[in-house]
Amino acid sequence: MMYRSAEAYLETWINKSNRKPLVIRGARQVGKSTLVRQFARKQKKTLIEINLERHLFLDDIFKTLDTTAALREIEALSGIPVSTSGAILFLDEIQSTPHALQLLRYFYEEKKELPVIAAGSLLEFTLADHSFSMPVGRIEYMHLGPMTFTEFLLAAEPALSRYIQDFSMTSPLPAAAHEKLKKQQRKYVFTGGMPEAVQVWCESGSLRDVGDVHRSIAETYEDDFSKYARSHQLVLMQRVFRTIPRIVGNKVKYSNISREHPSGKIKEILDLLTKAKICHKVYHTHCSGLPLNTGIKDTVYKLLFMDIGLMNHICGNDWTYLQSFPDHDLVNEGAIAEQFIGQHLLTAQKNSPSLHYWVRQARTANAEIDYVISHGPLIIPIEVKSGKSGSLKSLQQFVTKKNIPLAVRFDLNPPGLQKIAHRISTENGIETADYTLLSLPLYLVEALPKVLDDIREQATM
Repeated sequence: MMYRSAEAYLETWINKSNRKPLVIRGARQVGKSTLVRQFARKQKKTLIEINLERHLFLDDIFKTLDTTAALREIEALSGIPVSTSGAILFLDEIQSTPHALQLLRYFYEEKKELPVIAAGSLLEFTLADHSFSMPVGRIEYMHLGPMTFTEFLLAAEPALSRYIQDFSMTSPLPAAAHEKLKKQQRKYVFTGGMPEAVQVWCESGSLRDVGDVHRSIAETYEDDFSKYARSHQLVLMQRVFRTIPRIVGNKVKYSNISREHPSGKIKEILDLLTKAKICHKVYHTHCSGLPLNTGIKDTVYKLLFMDIGLMNHICGNDWTYLQSFPDHDLVNEGAIAEQFIGQHLLTAQKNSPSLHYWVRQARTANAEIDYVISHGPLIIPIEVKSGKSGSLKSLQQFVTKKNIPLAVRFDLNPPGLQKIAHRISTENGIETADYTLLSLPLYLVEALPKVLDDIREQATM
């Protein structure tokens, strides 16, 4: 049994006084069904689980929006009365019977006492063929991504996880812990966060077996495409799926994905894969204020893949290649580090995950910030370095232009916090960039929100 932090979210949800049916969204095989089963077991609840992919006839019954008739069928299939004390109804693979999504509204209005969880992958593929409206305001969404590095540690080497969970800038990490965490982070880069791959790694330590899991998952996705995509989209969809891991960290140019297909068709596929959480768009924003979404330019974006382990598998990066990262130069070392950080920044957002970056293209001074996030009233630029050193030129241009007091750098060095006063040439002449630089090792990305809270609290004291 592997711990998932989302269990805490489910515990809060089930205890709400005005609880709504919960739809768990996420890419296939990220562990949605296992999460619900583990939660029910730990909470000593009776789980009434229906895999809708195996009972497609239910869609005609759900279409009537008759909750009594629907529950009668569910009881007959499961053999468990829905009136059972402590019961949770779990509708898995809900994309197989789309009218179940409509029915969730009526569960909320007519059967409030029954906790209902639904889970599905590739919902957008199904909804594209249906015209009914979603029950807005009557259901709650939760996004589940791959396992995080901390969750990986809890399965692979639990004793190390406390150094992340209890981290504070006021308590220096032991040098031995720093080195061990770097090595484990490298292993995570190879295995990724797909639960089956993590489990195989923990049980056998076999690189070949983990590779087999990655291969199987990638093939499953391509099988799903043939099941849910329109026939004219299939070949291009498979091509885009295989291309995304190779262009992580780069501004998307449709011609780099395919020169044989119209850009409109490629955009259509990318939009579908993004909605299905197979990839994530990181939009350029002008960073002129909050929220960051108000300043996006939706034609300028980068892509992240769903999982770093699958990304490396599709790119052909095996363990022999990855274990030299980051001590030696790799062809896509920057993209690997950027994927790792981006994947975790997204996972920290449970409802509507989104990420942004900033780019300025000029004749003499191009600049790009890997990620820009908001934390309270602050706009925080984040630079990701794959090694122990690297230029901060773009960061300095950004903090000067936007008058930013705090910036973050992820690299391989131990944690540090320093005041920076750097003279920089701008269009207005020589200016001084005065800001605080928070440096964290890559493996501490999950500690970032707590560290930022601490820094802000200290600043107000």
